[in-house]
Amino acid sequence: MATNSLDRRLHQLEECRSRFGRGEAARVVELLSTLGKRRFSDTASLIRFHEALLFLRAFPHGPEVVRQSERLLRDFSKRVEAQEKAGTDMDDFDPLEVSGIAGTVMQDTLSFDLVRWLMERVPDAEIVWDDYSEERAMAAVWPRLMPLQEEDGYVEADVPWQRWLQTAAGRKNRNLQWMVRQFAQLPVPDLDKALLYDSLHLPVRWHLDDQRFSRTRNWQPVRRVFFHHEPLITRGEVSLARELAQAPPVLHRLSTKQGEAVMHMIREIMLVRYRELYGTTLGDPRSVVRADVGRGVSIYLWNLCPARRLPLRGYVAGFTLKNGVPINYVEAIGLCEWMEMGFNTFYTFRGGEVAWIYAQALRCLVELTGAKCISMYPYQLGDGNDEAIESGAFWFYRKLGFRPGRKDLLKLAQREEQRIARDPKYRTSAKTLRRLATGHVFYELPGSEIGAWDNFSARKIGMRVNQRMAREFGGSSDRIRKAASKWLAGILGVQSASLGPMEQASFETFGMVLSLVPSVASWSGEEKQALLQIIRAKTAANEMRYLHLTQTHRRLREGLLQQGS
Repeated sequence: MATNSLDRRLHQLEECRSRFGRGEAARVVELLSTLGKRRFSDTASLIRFHEALLFLRAFPHGPEVVRQSERLLRDFSKRVEAQEKAGTDMDDFDPLEVSGIAGTVMQDTLSFDLVRWLMERVPDAEIVWDDYSEERAMAAVWPRLMPLQEEDGYVEADVPWQRWLQTAAGRKNRNLQWMVRQFAQLPVPDLDKALLYDSLHLPVRWHLDDQRFSRTRNWQPVRRVFFHHEPLITRGEVSLARELAQAPPVLHRLSTKQGEAVMHMIREIMLVRYRELYGTTLGDPRSVVRADVGRGVSIYLWNLCPARRLPLRGYVAGFTLKNGVPINYVEAIGLCEWMEMGFNTFYTFRGGEVAWIYAQALRCLVELTGAKCISMYPYQLGDGNDEAIESGAFWFYRKLGFRPGRKDLLKLAQREEQRIARDPKYRTSAKTLRRLATGHVFYELPGSEIGAWDNFSARKIGMRVNQRMAREFGGSSDRIRKAASKWLAGILGVQSASLGPMEQASFETFGMVLSLVPSVASWSGEEKQALLQIIRAKTAANEMRYLHLTQTHRRLREGLLQQGS
């Protein structure tokens, strides 16, 4: 009977996530007060309570809802600890959808940059030896850290790896902490340190306890909370064309110190959700901008550090805070006026004004990058992503105005739309949704050349460069890079010896790509000078200037499209 009562109350609380208006705030407060006094005997109910609390903290009905939800979330680790002490199976807290709750344990294989950051916050994180089986990788790497280790690792079959590490670390040091410190001190570039550590694929386990960066507690204080007194904005109420036609959002450039705080924040946000993107770990704190777009929504965007940028495309990552609560992350990669975008709303908040917030994120990205052709990854639509298939992600973007770039998929989408128009009860099958998700979809802003980027892929350019390397340079990366840099420097009148390491790498990239374009040598002096500006901008402080410059060079754009389509 008590269980039925608890389930009923939880169901009522969950319903409040979509009910707003007179008297609803008081109803939510009453439910929170009642449930806050209850003991939860099963993990499923406790997780439901947790997710409801987070949603209500992000989309509150009133100030007392904020106070109650924060109070309950601050003490939530005690409820989890009580479950563990009672002998409850804690595996229910492991799935991606619910990971990161205070009081739980997490395990993941992290990149060097992220594990180094984690060790500063959770120094007792440890290697999970029971789940490790890649001793050959250790034999290749550990001699760099431990004198004479190769005597054992190179030739013996029964190497006591844990004993080697414990001995080298000594009694005063924690094993993983010592190892990470040794990698950090290696006399090689940071990228090489990361590659060496990452080659080990070490599973790492850490306890969240009552950490501030747990998913339970990693909201940020805000000066003013937006309270919801009316129904949330639905997808049907959002016009992407109307939103993008508004005056552009104001992007506030943050100080480096503020940017560093944002970089810490996104690492926390992603870590506890078992997620890591290239740009969420390696963002440049000097590049962070923030836009406050209304309804308690703040969007943060940034670029990559010069030394870790992609060779050809510009990169942006970001996330959104709703009343101080992280609710999604964003990734965008672009060239000229084209931008490929990824947008992921965290599970807890997928009923919360997703379309409107997506539109605001896109407004910010367009203002930052200057993009006019927006492309969504097939994965976002459901290619290899069952969750997106179940949610009908393809139709989410289609109804916002996106079109399939492939003609066969456009015809299929139009046939499905005709069926839906004839029969409102008709639903597209999962099989058809999977087929629709096999290609990119596009949204072109006014002034964009319709269809120009439909078949473009940076991968195609990379493949063509490698075909030439195999054909003309005996498969030698070093030879093609040197030849390409020398060729391009000659065309642009630049002395190769005057180039710094990162600028040299940029010359190599553009030399390899543009050597595929027959007409480069005949470009005008003005076009060559503009190209030189672009190449140098790739490694300069502001990566967005590079992207903006590529949008003004017609012949470079034509060459990239030709080689990438």
